[in-house]
Amino acid sequence: MKILVYSLILIALTQVSQAEDTPPIARISLHEATQTILGESSKRVLRATTEIIDGREVHVIKVLTPDGHIIHYKIDAETGELIN
Repeated sequence: MKILVYSLILIALTQVSQAEDTPPIARISLHEATQTILGESSKRVLRATTEIIDGREVHVIKVLTPDGHIIHYKIDAETGELIN
C-alpha cells in the first residue's frame, strides 16, 4: 500500500514539475485585438467575435472605414498576428 501511495505522489510531483517548465502562451483578448485594428483612425467596429477556424481561436473583426468600405480582419488569439 505504501508503494502505491509513494508512486502516486511521485507521479503528481512529476506532473507539477512539467507544468512549470511549459512557457506561458501569449494571448490577446478580443478587446485588445479590436483596439489594435482601430488604432487612431476613425474606423467603426460593426462586429467583433471569436471563432474557431482550422482548429485555432481567431478574433474576427468587421470594420466600416470612413469611405464606406467594410473590411474583415482576422487576428490569431494566441499570437496576436493578423491572418490573411
